[in-house]
Amino acid sequence: MSGTLEDLAPEIEAQAQQLSKLRQEIAKVIVGQAYMVDRLLMALIADGHILIEGIPGLAKTTAVKAVADALHTGFARVQFTPDLLPADLIGTEIYRPQHLDFMVKTGPIFSNLVLADEINRSPAKVQSALLEAMQERQVTIGDQTHTLPDPFLVLATQNPIEQEGTYPLPEAQVDRFMLKLKVGYPDKEEEKEILRRMANRHKPQIEPVLTAEDIKTMREVADRVYLDPKVEDYIVDVVFATREPAVYKLEKLENLIDYGASPRASIYLAQTAKVQAFMSGRAYVTPQDVKTVGPDVLRHRILLSYEAEAQDLTSDDVVQEVFNTVDVP
Repeated sequence: MSGTLEDLAPEIEAQAQQLSKLRQEIAKVIVGQAYMVDRLLMALIADGHILIEGIPGLAKTTAVKAVADALHTGFARVQFTPDLLPADLIGTEIYRPQHLDFMVKTGPIFSNLVLADEINRSPAKVQSALLEAMQERQVTIGDQTHTLPDPFLVLATQNPIEQEGTYPLPEAQVDRFMLKLKVGYPDKEEEKEILRRMANRHKPQIEPVLTAEDIKTMREVADRVYLDPKVEDYIVDVVFATREPAVYKLEKLENLIDYGASPRASIYLAQTAKVQAFMSGRAYVTPQDVKTVGPDVLRHRILLSYEAEAQDLTSDDVVQEVFNTVDVP
């Protein structure tokens, strides 16, 4: 195994240079927000969809657009509104009188990167139209199934659900997102730099530096990162601790969790931990990698009870307690 790791190290180093170019281009537009940018790149490499939550004005949409601009791939933005229809997203069949037949007009979902902006401002029917696309990488229009391009990634932004005019996403759809981020305000120095850079008409321009093939190569290298059986056990223990808290000496969480994380959480924890190691320049996963990505993978997969809400607890509080208690190998 050591020989395999030694062989992988130079490839990871080479890919790190590619990632560095990508970060430099994104940094032309995005000031700070290193956490959000890193997670966007992680989703890209791990081949998983990402949900970004934050109040308006925190550069969520700008960050996604910056990543898309730095790539030689297709990009489409869909502004979700209460009157949006599923056909506006996936496309529809159009009748052609001159040919006496129907033709398929594809929607914006047929792109490599799809920005679903303010996804929770549209009703459930439109949100559910994304389900097949996100999970199966295909859509059905009429009686025909159409394969989506590769790579295919949904990058969704949402406003906090307490805001007016928002609809909570169905649990089945939220579970399709590999990561859910919570974005906060920049600090004072970052905000001053944002002011200097953006308070004029001449905005920085991003140049594309990576292709779809470059992304696929990164994914292949990240897939080969070594995941020790002990770390696999740790991942499974963390997920099971959200379902059976008492078994892991977390009795205080028993009445706070209605539903624990699904098996998809175990898969995504393993995938993102590998990418975290890859982005850190390592050919093997450590338990700290799992802890680093854990909150973003788990926070939207744990359904809290009314008792937890009464105590003003969040899923982040529960996840932190799990990581503090479960034994680390």
